[in-house]
Amino acid sequence: MKKQIALLIFFLLPLSNFAATNAEAILGTWLTEIKDAKVEIYKKGSKFHGRVVWISEPNDDNGKPVLDKENPNANLKTRPILRMDILTGFVYDNDGEWDGKIYDPKDGKSYTCKLWVEGSTLKVRGYLGWLFDTKTWTKA
Repeated sequence: MKKQIALLIFFLLPLSNFAATNAEAILGTWLTEIKDAKVEIYKKGSKFHGRVVWISEPNDDNGKPVLDKENPNANLKTRPILRMDILTGFVYDNDGEWDGKIYDPKDGKSYTCKLWVEGSTLKVRGYLGWLFDTKTWTKA
């Protein structure tokens, strides 16, 4: 009996490691499809988040950092886009996808979002009701 349990653990242990590795496949820095920003995806607790770590135009015409001026919350309009979390609360669903929210500072709106890895790219799909748009990000 002990031998059977040991064999079972021997065979299942690599599978649990594979699931953990697969769940963390989105970690790292990704270049957006239009190559105007890099987003670093990190894990905090059991959830994944992504913050802007580089933008092609970090300053406005006056040389000041680009701000989140489209945000509907007046208190957030003065926060810089650089270092801001735009991916929040993503959870791995064990089917190769992560579900969470994405914030678009260009329009000040948040969307339901799915992420999945396809080859060496990250697919980012934002939803507005039944409509969706999918972008392809590449490893930076």
